[in-house]
Amino acid sequence: MDGVPEPHAGWTFITNHARVLAAIADNQNARIRDIAAHCRLTERAVQKIISDLEESSFLSHTREGRGNTYRIAPGKTLRHPAEADAGLTVASLLGLLAHDEAHRAVQSRGDERQSADRT
Repeated sequence: MDGVPEPHAGWTFITNHARVLAAIADNQNARIRDIAAHCRLTERAVQKIISDLEESSFLSHTREGRGNTYRIAPGKTLRHPAEADAGLTVASLLGLLAHDEAHRAVQSRGDERQSADRT
């Protein structure tokens, strides 16, 4: 089947729910197809995750034309008791993920410059 991401075996540090939430934070108008490609998930998996996030009030959406605009609840406390007891919110999680993404982008540009300097 074309467009289905290659499966991942083993465990990861970041859940698929966090990945989808971060992708939506990057673009509140993203299509499910684009979120799926970015997160390397199937569109069906992304639809289920969005449904989970909406049912738990972490996310809502409004229909605009043929697309959706998503709205994240940044002040919502995370679900796991260890994070909830520490008062960690969606905003704190997204801040960590955004910081990491920015750091990787800076590293990538530095690697590209070093490669160009060698040629």
